[in-house]
Amino acid sequence: MKKPLSSDPLDSQFTSSAAVRPPDLLCESFLGWYTAAYGWGGDLRKYLNGFSCLELCAGGGGQAIGIERAGFSHAALLELDSDACRTLSANRPEWKVIWGDIRAFDGSPYLGIDVLSAGLPCPPFSRAGKQLGVKDERNLFPDALRIVRESLPRILMIENVRGILDPPFDEFRAELRTKLKRLGYCSEWRLLNASDYGVSQLRPRAIMIALRVGHTKDFDWPRPAFAPPPPVCDVLKTEMSARGWRGFQKWREKANAIAPTIVGGSHKHGGPDLGPTRAKKAWAALGVDGHGIADEPPPKDFVGSPRLTTKMVALLQGFPSEWAFCGGKTSTYRQIGNAFPPPVAAALGESIRKSLSDRKLARVAS
Repeated sequence: MKKPLSSDPLDSQFTSSAAVRPPDLLCESFLGWYTAAYGWGGDLRKYLNGFSCLELCAGGGGQAIGIERAGFSHAALLELDSDACRTLSANRPEWKVIWGDIRAFDGSPYLGIDVLSAGLPCPPFSRAGKQLGVKDERNLFPDALRIVRESLPRILMIENVRGILDPPFDEFRAELRTKLKRLGYCSEWRLLNASDYGVSQLRPRAIMIALRVGHTKDFDWPRPAFAPPPPVCDVLKTEMSARGWRGFQKWREKANAIAPTIVGGSHKHGGPDLGPTRAKKAWAALGVDGHGIADEPPPKDFVGSPRLTTKMVALLQGFPSEWAFCGGKTSTYRQIGNAFPPPVAAALGESIRKSLSDRKLARVAS
């Protein structure tokens, strides 16, 4: 892990509709030589090892896991939080994890990368906050745009809260669209619900996809899954009964629905609990005590509404059970609660890969 860096017709391109193994040593050696001699080896890598992604504000890895499932390798992942960086490196030692501030990050070494993805901070646009937008010091869209200009990815994906689609930010989105168009991109926002992609949680997320004109084919938004998501009781069955809790079957009757949106909080506000009063009431209806996070599943003779562990919250967020988080309880909960659910990221990644692959096939055919 590195040390921290110093502190229109275009619309017609949108329609409604196993982890990648690290490259072998020979391939890596050749790419290392090529990069040293000629710059970043991304143009070669995408033919030798599939498509590549540069991810900004990677957090605890939700988006990265999904992109990986869709068949992408990661050129690099940038993250400011040191615990999140440790999480990424612990689970994927082969990933290039950069501990640093997006404001000081130079995207030019990744010129021509296939995908630039970013889970930019949500508080500036969240309905749970003041929605200060561009006036909020945590608004990192200007830095993301600079990195787009420096790296010129073929496709850009940005994830944020649904509040960014509210009327107060109409002008902000229009200005963003104009700036991207000047850089050669057509863009579109869409609201996706995590529960439509197999996640046992409501969790609406605003997604922007921007295509570099002439470098991709049409993009089809992922279609919702045919089957409904599993209820909370099914997702947490193994964990909730891990210590032989006798009340599990009775609790299961109450928890037979999907969860409300998991709230992660920010570094300024929020701790390891399940959110504000309204969210806690929704959890209570499922038989869950939302006033804190437990260290362990309920014991055999526990009576009452159990609290979730961080492992349980991660499962409800769509993380694989083997994904381990680094840091204390508050840090771990924030990494989980602020994550982009991996199944949703995977669905988007599949659509992105198809758009890139179609263009690649079109070039070969011509």
